[in-house]
Amino acid sequence: MPKDHRSARSIRVLLAEDQGMMRGALALLLGMEPDIEVVAQVGAGDAIVDAALVHRPDVALLDIELPGRSGLDAAADLREQAPGCRVLILTTFGRPGYLRRAMDAGAAGFLVKDGPVEELAGAIRRVLTGETVVDPALAAAALSAGPNPLTARERDVLEAAADGATVADVAARLHLSESTVRNHLSAAIGKTGTRNRMEALREARHQGWL
Repeated sequence: MPKDHRSARSIRVLLAEDQGMMRGALALLLGMEPDIEVVAQVGAGDAIVDAALVHRPDVALLDIELPGRSGLDAAADLREQAPGCRVLILTTFGRPGYLRRAMDAGAAGFLVKDGPVEELAGAIRRVLTGETVVDPALAAAALSAGPNPLTARERDVLEAAADGATVADVAARLHLSESTVRNHLSAAIGKTGTRNRMEALREARHQGWL
């Protein structure tokens, strides 16, 4: 048997995962597939696009919660700057809101990390052929959960207030009036069914709306 058992045209994969041990294990397991080659590994979201432009992967396998920039934001950037690269989200957080945001960002697939590597390898092959691959249980949950009730500006205001910033601070950061910030916070609190902005922030994150 020849030393290199790969096919003549391996599927080139970029792997974005902030936990080094998990990233190494995934790269090792995927590298054992005869038609898959992990050509780049990054541990931060703000390194994804640069790595994709250098290494030209066929598929980018992205976690969501990454330092620097989320995998969802990076997915949207890849759609613009590396349109030939298909995006597959692989995350611990199987939340309906994340799924909807991933699809809006142009992702071709969404899987949770508790599945077997054979399933992941199969998903990589399938998205490359143009299929959309979504964890079935998560897809059902997303349908029953409905769309994200928060507007883009309400999400911006909640995130800007995450560090305990005052209304005046948030207004200055987002170039809004203080009354507008209060209105958006009040709307977010009402839509999340919570009592204050910190509870609204926690609930929105739990649902995957942020």
